[in-house]
Amino acid sequence: MNKSLFNSLASLSLGLLVMGCSSSAVITAPPISYGNTSPRVSELSDSQAMHWGHLDLAKDTVPGMSVDRAYEELLKKKKGQPVIVAVVDSGIDLDHEDIKDVLWVNKGETPGDGIDNDGNGYVDDVHGYNFLGESYHEQMELARIIRLKLGDEALQTEAQAALQEELPEAKETLPQLEQIEQFVKMAHENIQKELGKEYYSLADLEKYQPKSPQQEQFVGLLKQVMGMGQDIPTALKDLNDGITYYKGQLEYHLNVNFDGRTAVGDDPYDYSDQKYGNGNPDIRDPEESHGTHVAGIIAAARGNKKGVDGVAKNVSIMSVRTVPDGDEYDKDVALAIRYAVDNGAKVINASFGKAFSPNAEWVYEALEYAASKDVLFVQAAGNDGKDLDDPENKNFPNDNKLNTVPEFVDNVITIGALTSNFDSGMIASFSNYGKKNVDIFAPGDKIYSTMPNDGYEFQGGTSMAAPAVAGIAAMIRSYYPELSAAQVKQIIMQSGIAPQIKVNVGGIEGDEKALSEISKTGKIANLYNAIILADQVAKGRVSL
Repeated sequence: MNKSLFNSLASLSLGLLVMGCSSSAVITAPPISYGNTSPRVSELSDSQAMHWGHLDLAKDTVPGMSVDRAYEELLKKKKGQPVIVAVVDSGIDLDHEDIKDVLWVNKGETPGDGIDNDGNGYVDDVHGYNFLGESYHEQMELARIIRLKLGDEALQTEAQAALQEELPEAKETLPQLEQIEQFVKMAHENIQKELGKEYYSLADLEKYQPKSPQQEQFVGLLKQVMGMGQDIPTALKDLNDGITYYKGQLEYHLNVNFDGRTAVGDDPYDYSDQKYGNGNPDIRDPEESHGTHVAGIIAAARGNKKGVDGVAKNVSIMSVRTVPDGDEYDKDVALAIRYAVDNGAKVINASFGKAFSPNAEWVYEALEYAASKDVLFVQAAGNDGKDLDDPENKNFPNDNKLNTVPEFVDNVITIGALTSNFDSGMIASFSNYGKKNVDIFAPGDKIYSTMPNDGYEFQGGTSMAAPAVAGIAAMIRSYYPELSAAQVKQIIMQSGIAPQIKVNVGGIEGDEKALSEISKTGKIANLYNAIILADQVAKGRVSL
């Protein structure tokens, strides 16, 4: 790290002029800016890796959101008010040690009595609602279009072409991964036995003298894996994750003959058929972890000395179980948005998306409804490593009806994903991008957060970047409730930091571009700056 630069930046960091203990205190600290383009040299420590998204670019040379710095320098003596954030996702582990204390509670509902006590149309919705019933595994929408002959001939032809592009890859890759996993596992167990230790290093392998040609192959394979920077247990887990993914593709997602909706009992393509689901938005499957991970990023209980700290405090998480293992249904998404809005959510996190949406108008109307009720919708950009400005790269939901411009609502903010690298690899290889269709980037690669059964794990995706920004939005709405959803969106966009470095998009082999070429703002989200700008706007010192 450049110590002279660090010291000069630190000297510019003024504190907080406190005029009381309420949110009326005036913030006089200058916003963070960062002109240095030198990459970070040192590796992240284990503790840094587990919360890098909360670190500070100026102090840590990590493209985090300055969450720790915001709490330490700006928010110590400020009080906010409670904000409900709806997590429209898979189910959430409602008993998780780091989430159970931040769950939204519908005080008008009596748990388990089978009665709609508050008259909102949903029975026993104590912590949210479950639009998936007891289902979990699902098809991709393209498979449903083919199976049910949805839409016109053009849509069916497009779906069929997409299936023929994706299905062969799954069929070819699955047996390859299974064979590789079997061989790595066999090699690993053999060398563990030979070395007499459960954990071994690359140096141990270098010293070991193989006793047979097969062991020579084993050692060569293990050295190759470890030479890429992975320990063997992690490599085996990655292989297993890949096997699980491609099995899911073949058994459910791309299987035209599969029907995962039978367990729900409704007609998912009839919008008038709305009496379905139940009031228990908890997880239903051992692999159902996405919503739990997302919820923790937003609001895992801060300061409880357990697991992780969420970005936001003063937050209640509303679980709206809507996203299966496969593509979500447009009807479920539309009703989930309306449910969240009608039950008090001020921010909705949407860490999902798909390429086909036969009833997109239902979701568009729900977004308009959310806008009319002053609710911010935070949308993940998607994980295909593609330019969303290209009309061929469709992603639903969106705020422009795929016409690129103009946006038909002002309450949707679309988020791309960052890695912890402050260099050309700062944009996650999987992250979608687009100067017109992605608003800002946020931490989304190797994010440590909550998992079912009181677990914690690293996961990556724009699904992890969106809740980071939802956390910022919740903080603004907590401390400055007079600001509208549209203002909160603009504050997040305008307050970001714009490093003047070139980044690769679509992976190492992709094009190198400036941030200003791949998002509307050319910026990375920053809580510290967002609080400062929100304070200025709320007190009339700055106009958006």
